[in-house]
Amino acid sequence: IKTMLSSLGDPYTRFLPREKFEALTAYAKGGSAGIGVSLLENPRTNNVVVMAATKGGPAAAAGIQAGDVIQEVDGESMKGASAEVVAAKCRGEPGGKVQVVIRRGSYLDGSNNNGKATKETTECLTLTRAKVKVNPVESATFASSSGKKVGVLKVPSFSQETVAQIVEGLRSVSNDGMVDAVAIDLRGNVGGYMPAGVEVAKLFLPPRAHIIAEVNKVGAIKGYDADGIGAETTLPVYLLVDGRTASAAEIFAAALQDNRRAVVVGSKTFGKGRIQNVQALENGSGVAVTRARYVTPNGRDLHGVGIKPDKEPSKCDVEDSALTCLADIV
Repeated sequence: IKTMLSSLGDPYTRFLPREKFEALTAYAKGGSAGIGVSLLENPRTNNVVVMAATKGGPAAAAGIQAGDVIQEVDGESMKGASAEVVAAKCRGEPGGKVQVVIRRGSYLDGSNNNGKATKETTECLTLTRAKVKVNPVESATFASSSGKKVGVLKVPSFSQETVAQIVEGLRSVSNDGMVDAVAIDLRGNVGGYMPAGVEVAKLFLPPRAHIIAEVNKVGAIKGYDADGIGAETTLPVYLLVDGRTASAAEIFAAALQDNRRAVVVGSKTFGKGRIQNVQALENGSGVAVTRARYVTPNGRDLHGVGIKPDKEPSKCDVEDSALTCLADIV
């Protein structure tokens, strides 16, 4: 089966041995506790990479950082595993222990690390699982050098609560007077709940604007369009992105970029534009098969390509503030 699937040339289509399939289905039903990381599979390196460690979570407390590669979980190699399988293996009962081996440095995440090579290291960590609350949307404001008031919304991931959180965030930054522009920070946002990327795009697009199209193996197209209900369509929008912006975050960013509704600022995004289905086999194992791809309003397939920003400032690394990123733009 592995040979047959590998002949398809799709790194996201794969055979799942019984233990990995069981872990994945348990994860889909919802585990009780984890280590507090956002993960993304990099098909270029066949590794699962930590994109963010939740503040206050077990992983962050142990020193796990964005860019670390998950090499093993409880003695089992994660080479070739999907991000969902790795996440499932890390989950369990609150208070339970999980042993994680990480690798760091030497471009292991497949990026150029902003041109800074670091020595490769391997570390084995024993973490205690805990119930970790996903970081909510954070809001703030700053005054640009040109005197404009800019509202900033930091969106760490997309979930079923993201739309309501962004609406509340927009209301919050306008509480002490109208803002001249809004910056939505998607750096390090690996996506998450795909429908949320579509719904958030609707908040900023006029009626009937195209958001994304889902194209299956036989070319059938399912389109997603804006309804314009309650949308903010006049306020200037800036989207901050980087090499770890992926999936649902890319759907949102591409929709606003293609509709000329936002200026995309930062560095090229990750490029994840495929949808997988997971099917069980009779022996308890399973297969994950790509069933469709995403196409942006302008017909772009972002997979393996990513989004090229409209503006690429010299200083807009993940540790830089939105003010720094937009210093010469707003």
